[in-house]
Amino acid sequence: MYLSVQLSCYPLKEDYKQPIRDLIARLEQTGLEVYPGRMSTEIFGEFDEVMKVLSDTMKWSFETYGKSVFVAKIMEGDRRPR
Repeated sequence: MYLSVQLSCYPLKEDYKQPIRDLIARLEQTGLEVYPGRMSTEIFGEFDEVMKVLSDTMKWSFETYGKSVFVAKIMEGDRRPR
C-alpha cells in the first residue's frame, strides 16, 4: 500500500530553524520521496517503510532537540506532484 504524508514539525524552542533543517535532511537520507515546503514536508512511499521512518525520525527529534509538536496528514494513495 502506498502512502502520501504531509508532515509539519514545530520545535518548542526559540531557535526552531535548525531542528527543522536537520529533520528534513534526515528524511531525505531515507530513500523515500521527500518534498520540503514552506509549511510542511511531503513524504511518499510504501506504508511500512513510511511509518517506520516517521516513528524513527520523530523519536530522533525528541531525543536530539526536546519537545516539538508534529502534525501529520496521512492518506492512502499516490498524491505525488506531477
